[in-house]
Amino acid sequence: MFIVVLCAILGLMHLYLWKRLVKDTTTAGRTRRLLTVGLIGLGVLLAATLIGPRLIELTESAWFAWPGYLWFGLLAYLFLTLLALEPVRLILRGWVRRGRSTPVEPTATPEPAEPVRPEAAAGLNRRLFLARTSAVAAGVASVGLVGVGASTALGPPDLLRVPVRLRRLDPVFNGYRIAVVADIHLGPLAGRTHTERIVRMINEAEPDLVAVVGDIVDGTVAELGPAAEPFQDLVSRDGTFFVTGNHEYFVEDTFEWLDELERLGLQPLRNEHTVIRRGAARFDLAGVNDIAGDIKSDGPDFDRALAGVNPSGPTILLAHQPVLVQEAAARGVDLQLSGHTHGGQMWPFHYAVSAVQPSLAGLSTVNDTQLYVSRGAGFWGPPVRIGARPDITVLTLNTESYR
Repeated sequence: MFIVVLCAILGLMHLYLWKRLVKDTTTAGRTRRLLTVGLIGLGVLLAATLIGPRLIELTESAWFAWPGYLWFGLLAYLFLTLLALEPVRLILRGWVRRGRSTPVEPTATPEPAEPVRPEAAAGLNRRLFLARTSAVAAGVASVGLVGVGASTALGPPDLLRVPVRLRRLDPVFNGYRIAVVADIHLGPLAGRTHTERIVRMINEAEPDLVAVVGDIVDGTVAELGPAAEPFQDLVSRDGTFFVTGNHEYFVEDTFEWLDELERLGLQPLRNEHTVIRRGAARFDLAGVNDIAGDIKSDGPDFDRALAGVNPSGPTILLAHQPVLVQEAAARGVDLQLSGHTHGGQMWPFHYAVSAVQPSLAGLSTVNDTQLYVSRGAGFWGPPVRIGARPDITVLTLNTESYR
């Protein structure tokens, strides 16, 4: 159903682009027909990109996924820039109309078979000039934005270092480092090289613990197993832990992936917790399944995840979606680590994400619970990030009294 709705929206966006970029900028004839066919072809390419991986092998769809997803990003920004130019068109509508009533000196060329009135020709010229100028402006702006955004998305993630003070943390844990990575999104556009770079960056940071907070894969184990293999090279004193994201439940072999990731050294926290110790000192690390797990009877269960945690020490929760912080705060969790938002990924879509999530990125507080949201190390859909750089974060824990 999601794909059907998405394709309907994208179809309407293509229709709007045809009106503004083809019909308004050309007169009836061969050029308009060729541009129309080209735009229809791009629409079919995008539909194939969205639907293809569900019908054929992921590796076989990569050759059209790249141009398809790049067109997806360009389509979005062409649509937005053309919408932003609509007020200009409205303001200049009177200028176009005045052109229709402005006499034009006749030329010395022979009269056409069906003479066009000079005032009509002047109006047509002004209309075409305005339409073509708007189309060029939108095209230049959109190509520039997508170019910069693709460079950002495909480049290395930022390595952020963020201090976090926790109440009840034993001073033995002062300086404890947790590497947080989310939204890796292995798929047709991001493969083994992507994983290797993430693993290398995390290992170079020398964390005590690695937390992978969901959305690792967009394909089956058979398709992406080799791309995930570098995870087995992650190195940290207390190990690597992960929780499911919504995309882990969008693939057919969810539970096969959970077994495969565990085989690679990523310890699952499926509505459960573990204890991290330094001698007699401890804190609890818990994890809950993603909300999307409900579709496979594997949703979040806070009662089970937090049963038996030490009330006199801090609890750190891994939960893919930030919105779960309300439940975490109600249960006295000290720090929740999340992803999911991609930081908005493509401005101005940040505003839509902000409407349903309590935080886009960074450290914030909900009641007495701190929430850290990673912008993610990968991307979904268009390989474009604008206003939301990818990141891997190293959180350094300290007691509240630490100076």
